Amino acid sequence: MIRVSGLGVSYGSEAALKDVNLDIPANTTCAVIGPSGCGKTTLLYTLAGLLAPCDGQVFINGEVLHGIRQETGVILQHGGLLPWKTVYGNVALGLKARGMDKDDIEQKVSSVLSELGIYDQRYKYPAQLSGGQKQRAAIARTLVLEPDLLLVDEASSSLDTITREHLQNLILKLYLKRPMTMVLVTHSIEEAAFLGRKIVVMQKASIKHIVENPFFGDENLRTKEEYYRICLELRKCLSGGVAG
Repeated sequence: MIRVSGLGVSYGSEAALKDVNLDIPANTTCAVIGPSGCGKTTLLYTLAGLLAPCDGQVFINGEVLHGIRQETGVILQHGGLLPWKTVYGNVALGLKARGMDKDDIEQKVSSVLSELGIYDQRYKYPAQLSGGQKQRAAIARTLVLEPDLLLVDEASSSLDTITREHLQNLILKLYLKRPMTMVLVTHSIEEAAFLGRKIVVMQKASIKHIVENPFFGDENLRTKEEYYRICLELRKCLSGGVAG
């Protein structure tokens, strides 16, 4: 699905990514973790087509990425909901832009909102929602477009611990129900261990380690020893140790 070859991105004279190489198979998940300023979000925005590389290339489904592609969905850290539109209006926006029939829009939007448990919030505005409800609305706005690639930038970072875990559970359930290629940027070791089948550890604009997570997909993983084993391995990678 995704192949990144020799990728370099710079902001002026400062290199944000240097010679990054990465393969992500179709219909799997990849969590990207690392300290602030290491290039995680730059990598995500480049995969989204929002940033153009200075060196190297990004291939999606075997084709060189040139700009934004319609089949890619992006969920930003703070949701990016339009404050003057209701939940329903935000979720329906992309479908309207594609010229879908009004009745079909209502059916698709209502179905996704129901699946995410916020159908009863559909006429509320973003300011009237909790943090978790806002993120569910942002997810709904993306899922209703049926992307084959979902890019998630720190979607749960502003939430409390319990709400964050609920959102992570929701993302996993949605993925298991409708597999797609998913790339998640996170500062959380625990989130990376729970949602990443492949976990990329970045430092100083480059990839330092790639950890494969054979336990991905278990909704009860947090209660098992294997989960803490993956978390410990990631901590060692982030502190400069070598993955086991």
